[in-house]
Formats: sequence, structure tokens, C-alpha cells
Amino acid sequence: MNTPNNIVFLFDCDNTLLDNDCVQHDLRAYLESQCSAGVRDRYWQILEQLRTELGYVDYLGALQRYRLEAPTNTRLLQISTYLVDYPFSARLYPGALEVISQYSKWGVTVILSDGDVVFQPRKVQRSGLWAAVDGRVLIYIHKEQMLGDMQQRYPAQHYVMVDDKPRILTAMKSIMGERLTTVFVRQGHYALDTNSNAAYPAADVMLEHIHDLRRYDVASLVGSSRALPTLHDRRQ
Repeated sequence: MNTPNNIVFLFDCDNTLLDNDCVQHDLRAYLESQCSAGVRDRYWQILEQLRTELGYVDYLGALQRYRLEAPTNTRLLQISTYLVDYPFSARLYPGALEVISQYSKWGVTVILSDGDVVFQPRKVQRSGLWAAVDGRVLIYIHKEQMLGDMQQRYPAQHYVMVDDKPRILTAMKSIMGERLTTVFVRQGHYALDTNSNAAYPAADVMLEHIHDLRRYDVASLVGSSRALPTLHDRRQ
């Protein structure tokens, strides 16, 4: 049985510690330069279809599905190699590893991410995040639905979740209550979608950049945790 910790710090990966928008931009640029417009557009269509079906982006799965349509297209092999060998460490946000190092002195640090079972672990590993948390990496299809498993693996008196999606933070808070401090980092296109995010209550802590987390200590984070507002409160 795992021994409970005083506090566990949970970090999302994409657009929280790693600039995934930039990764997508680089992939689009690569497809633009190396493939025909037809290949580029069809790959992106399949990628979006899979996102709708699975609930996460499956870059390699989109290539596999595209290959069923075009089994002799060797460009797909080149795209696969580009993705697998991508230099993810160059896309970490400034201060990301320093934040993990600082917080590992105060509790257990864990990467808690959504994604597929092949490419997402590769991203975490090649970026250096896997080593930064000593292999404490959890990747689920929908992480907000797997909090029981997460807590069983890393039991604690209190948790801190750092993420770029208010939807995820709200879902986790509704389950874990004041045992969870939610930290919203306003990085990436999800975080900057003010219209969609307006539907969710404010996180306990809001930051502009991940490196801003270095200004906080454990006491201030735990003390920031509060209950979700009731429906009446949200209408005020």
C-alpha cells in the first residue's frame, strides 16, 4: 500500500509545461514544405476526425488511418519519422523544469496528461519531463475521469493541479473539492479562448506563465483552495 504524502503536485503537459501549439505549428510547416497540399489537408482532416472520436489528438493514429487510404504513399513514413524524432525539449516553456525541481522539494511531482499510448509518452520522455519527475507519469484518455486511480497511485492529504484548461480544472475540483488547489496557466489557445472559458468558475490561482509558479510556496497554494461556487453564486 502506498504511504500517503502531505501534498502531490500534478502538472499537465501540453501548453502547461510544453508549448504544444508551437509543435503543431512546426508540423503544419513541415507538411507545407514536404508534402502536397492534398496530403497535408487530408492528414489534418483525419487528425480532427480522430480528435472527435477519441477525445484527444492522435498524430500517429492519424498516419495509420491515412495509410489505409494511401498504402503506397512513402511521404507518410517521413511524417512518422519527423514526429517520433521531434526535439520536444526545445519546446518546453521557460522555467518549466525549474518549477518542477522547486516543487519536488516540497512534495511529490507527477505529470498528469491526456493522450495516446505511444506518441504522448514519447513527447514526455524526449522533452525531459519524464526524468524531471523520476518517471511519475500518468497518461489517460480523459484524466478527469481517472482521479480515483490517480489518488490510489499517489495518495495525499492535498493535491495541486496545474493546467491550461478551465474545463479540466473545474471537473477535477467538482470531484476533489477543497482537497485540490487548481492552478490555471493562461498559455496556449485553449487558455486564451475567453468565450469558452467564461462558462467555468475561476481557478484558485491564475498565472500568465508557468514560471510564475516559482513565486508561490506550499502554504500559499494550499491556502488558496476553496469550494466551487454554487449555481446561485455564479449568477451574482
